[in-house]
This record gives sequence, structure tokens and C-alpha cells, in this order.
Amino acid sequence: MSRNYKFHNKVGLYFVSFATINWIDVFTRQVYFDVLAESVTYCRQEKGMELYAYCFMPSHIHFIFRSANEQPSELLRDFKRHTSKKVIETIENNPQESRKEWLLWMFERAGKKNATTSKYQFWQHHNKPIELWSEKVIRQKIDYIHNNPVESGFVTNVVDYKYSSARNFQGNHTVLRIDETGFLG
Repeated sequence: MSRNYKFHNKVGLYFVSFATINWIDVFTRQVYFDVLAESVTYCRQEKGMELYAYCFMPSHIHFIFRSANEQPSELLRDFKRHTSKKVIETIENNPQESRKEWLLWMFERAGKKNATTSKYQFWQHHNKPIELWSEKVIRQKIDYIHNNPVESGFVTNVVDYKYSSARNFQGNHTVLRIDETGFLG
């Protein structure tokens, strides 16, 4: 792995993106988004996650975060491990999931290709963390995150996408709470 994609500064602010295996659009139903939101809330309350921006897309997630416990790699690992188990469990138990067999087959297939995976692999392994070092770069990454649903054609205005912190920047904290940076708005 490249030096550019590691958590070198344990107290740093990071932009990360991570995707489902094969970029599968899993997050297409409310119950799956709920798993992500509940997991973020838990990590904020119990694991020292400071979350400054986010966007949940159908196949991937973007975060700007910091680990108050100075363990960004472990925090992200635990988040991904928990959400993968919980989303797969939710898929297995969702009578409305028309793609259930196919999704589970894809996750199992990916798991068989990976010696460290017991049965299913849900997330791709890389996170591509980029440390954010200036207000300009932070703003650039926040704009990128918030514009992702617009660029994908889901909405025409960033605040119209339900699973993005663009709404938080407008005072709407109905999906998730985020932390205040002190200088961004």
C-alpha cells in the first residue's frame, strides 16, 4: 500500500472513501441506510468518532472524521466489520429484498477469494485515507462529498439528498448529527 494511503497522524483529520465489493448498489433500501446511521451514532458515542462530513451512496461511503482515541485505522476497521455483519444479516432477514440470493452469492464469492474472510466479504479492503491539513483542502473535500449525489444524478441540490451532511450544514440533523469544526459552514 502506498505511503499516501495510511493513517500516519493518529490525531489527524481524514477524508476516507470505501465501497462495497464490486461496487454493488446495496444501499437502496431504508433498512440498510439505517444500519449505517446507527453504526455511526454508536461509533460517535462509544468509540470516539468525530464526524465532520459524510455521504452514504448506494455503493460507497465518504467520511471526514477524526478519532478522539487516536485510533483512526481501528475505528474504521470496527465500523466496517460491524456494518458488514449487520447489513448481511439485514439482507438475509429482509422479505422485501428481491436480490437476496444474488447479493449473498456475490458476498460469499468475494469471501472465498480472500483468505482472511470467514464467509462473506462486504466491503473492499482499502479506505484510501487522506489527511486534511488546511481549511482550503477540508472545504474542497466537503464540497466533493456533498456534490457526489448531484454528480450521480440523484438530486439537483445537495441539501435534497437525505444521507449527506449537506443537510447538517443547513441545520437539519434528522439523519445523523455531526461535529462542529469551528470554522466551516
